Amino acid sequence: MEAIVRHTQDGELAGLAKVVAVVSNKEDAAGLEIARKAGIETHVVTSRGKKRRTYDEELASVVRGTNPDLVVLAGFMRILSPVFISAFPGNIINIHPADTKKHQGLGGYDWAFENRLPETRITVHTVDEGLDSGPIVGQHVVDLAGAKTLHEVEQRGLKAEHRFYSQMLKKILVARNDPLGGQEAGS
Repeated sequence: MEAIVRHTQDGELAGLAKVVAVVSNKEDAAGLEIARKAGIETHVVTSRGKKRRTYDEELASVVRGTNPDLVVLAGFMRILSPVFISAFPGNIINIHPADTKKHQGLGGYDWAFENRLPETRITVHTVDEGLDSGPIVGQHVVDLAGAKTLHEVEQRGLKAEHRFYSQMLKKILVARNDPLGGQEAGS
């Protein structure tokens, strides 16, 4: 989340995107303080003790109130139900620390490390009602050669994620603003 905010201020998303709000289910999420310091609206929708449907309805209401063009998941570690997903069809974007065709759910870097993979892929995808099953926007190879610890694998992956996620958000936004879908007239 922090990298995306930074990229909207002075990186490749500058002039193309603006973070309108940061929403968390945890009151102590570090991203909330980062957003506040950047002057970004923040909301906490506590999930503790709530049924999934009730929580997702409340979350959708709060997010809808911020009027986003895209809902970008960054560090949000809950599985969203059809109640939330149907409120923003085709407009929820997620980054996953693995190739979604090979590993879904939590522990993408753990999976890569435990299987001693020489490389892994991070995947940016549109969220659908399945678990990490939505259409792939893009993938980026992360070289894991020589990584001796899980921490090293995670650091390599996160470094790539911080750059790649913004690149893929730019790709989505440019495509949405281009009536020809990136094609020149007559091609």
